[in-house]
Amino acid sequence: MLGKTYLTKQASLLMKFARTTSDSELSAKLISKAADLKSQADPLPDKDQGLAAPDVSPYKPSGR
Repeated sequence: MLGKTYLTKQASLLMKFARTTSDSELSAKLISKAADLKSQADPLPDKDQGLAAPDVSPYKPSGR
């Protein structure tokens, strides 16, 4: 499953492209796809879950 951050960024990029094109039909399709991505992202938690294994701890430099 794609994360909220990814979906939101993709929707934002589609909106940017929609604003820059002079083709109104293409713009409408891009806006529609952006709305679809946004509706997929809305119910997801704000923070994407990482895939780190439970036994992995953050790097801690030694005091040498």
